[in-house]
Amino acid sequence: MPNEMRDYRDYQKRKLSGSSDGRGIVVAADSSPGTLIHTALSSVAANEWDEIFIQAVNTSDSAVKLTVEWGGTDSPGDHIEVTIPAESGFSEVIPGHVLQNGAIARAFAAAADVIVLHGYVNRYQHI
Repeated sequence: MPNEMRDYRDYQKRKLSGSSDGRGIVVAADSSPGTLIHTALSSVAANEWDEIFIQAVNTSDSAVKLTVEWGGTDSPGDHIEVTIPAESGFSEVIPGHVLQNGAIARAFAAAADVIVLHGYVNRYQHI
């Protein structure tokens, strides 16, 4: 069994833990530590993790720099920076990166309350 391949039954699609009812997360923070996006599952097993997908919407009439704190708050190692275009539809921010061991993803933006994050998690966990 150790050589078995994973398949679609090995994960559950979940909402971001910082989301209420699967709705968008408004980035209220304008500095570190950022607004909570997601807390990964607590397992450290090699075959258990959260695969996270995040898209951003900018509701303002100016481009806004967004910083995602990926698993920690140390700059630059844990920071992912992207500028979200003004009044844009969805802009990809995290295209399926992995976190585990209770690591936390947070975000802050150059302007508070104008970036809204949407996404989901594929939780790979031995059930």
